[in-house]
Amino acid sequence: MNNFATMRPESKAFLETYLNNVSPTGFEHSGQSIWMDYLRPYVEETFVDTYGTAVGVINPGMPYKVVLEAHADEISWFVNYISDDGYIYVIRNGGSDFQIAPSMRCNIHCENGNVVKGVFGWPAIHVRADKNPETKQENIFIDLGCSSKAEVEALGVHVGAVAVFEADCFWLNETHLVGRALDNRMGGFMIAEVARQLSENKDKLPFTVYLVNSVQEEIGLRGAEMISRRLQPDVAIITDVTHDTCSPLYNKKQQGDCKCGKGAVVTYGPAVQNNLLQSIIGVAKSNEIDIQRNAVSRSTGTDTDSFAYSGMGVASALISLPLKYMHTTVETVHMDDVNSCIQLMYQTVKSLKAGQTFNYI
Repeated sequence: MNNFATMRPESKAFLETYLNNVSPTGFEHSGQSIWMDYLRPYVEETFVDTYGTAVGVINPGMPYKVVLEAHADEISWFVNYISDDGYIYVIRNGGSDFQIAPSMRCNIHCENGNVVKGVFGWPAIHVRADKNPETKQENIFIDLGCSSKAEVEALGVHVGAVAVFEADCFWLNETHLVGRALDNRMGGFMIAEVARQLSENKDKLPFTVYLVNSVQEEIGLRGAEMISRRLQPDVAIITDVTHDTCSPLYNKKQQGDCKCGKGAVVTYGPAVQNNLLQSIIGVAKSNEIDIQRNAVSRSTGTDTDSFAYSGMGVASALISLPLKYMHTTVETVHMDDVNSCIQLMYQTVKSLKAGQTFNYI
């Protein structure tokens, strides 16, 4: 069993620093810097594209190209309106949940570099009307302790400033990691660990590997869309999170059967190239790596879709990490699953051959 006590200290320090950093959609630069600093010893080249997608390159310049990809951005809020009496109203930046906002603490990041603390306020239960107010865009608000718009603006807060929930990561029962933005900074951590293993084990690969940490996934897979066109890979293996449907309030008949602690999740769906998927399943079996299975009826909802349908089509597959409580401040993963995902990606990359195709005929 994997837990924080047995985890490599340098990996643990990187993971905690990376998770506690703030990298909202469109403003991922600080998190990308942390990620690239950790990755650099294990790759030959790095670069960042126009919108901030970060890439590390192993064995550059080879004609056959393989991508391991995660996304770096997290959900957040944009300041949209400041009332005359100093309250702030927000709109979503990504899939932020109005329902969990009341009583949350937040940090507002301003253009002048200031970070201003605030709280999402809410009326007390015993003074609300018979019909409770709905938690929707026009009802949730941030209180900075200011009594006027001028006072708010004097702090540097402005329309377009980004608010992020305040919630650092912590370890639960020694086996689970909890925090905000595990979706999908865990993916960035896992592909960086694959790069580390390839480097430290001195694995010689007959192709180029791109470690890609894409931006703007939470608002439509935009970073992956851009970088897939630039790299034009032959194979893309995407890692993201998926729902632990064994936690309360899920319907397994509708949402499948996946559970934290039972291994990496492989996905069946139109964007997943079936021959590549079967190759990954074969790798799992031959290396005794625990996996679970999931199915999607149309899109995967992940960067897999952007890579699969890029250019003339890229053989793509999705390896997911089971996660509880997605898009909250207490997203939770099991470290056994983290290790399963890392090992499945590592062994899959080692199993690939230069020039290998996954065509149906």
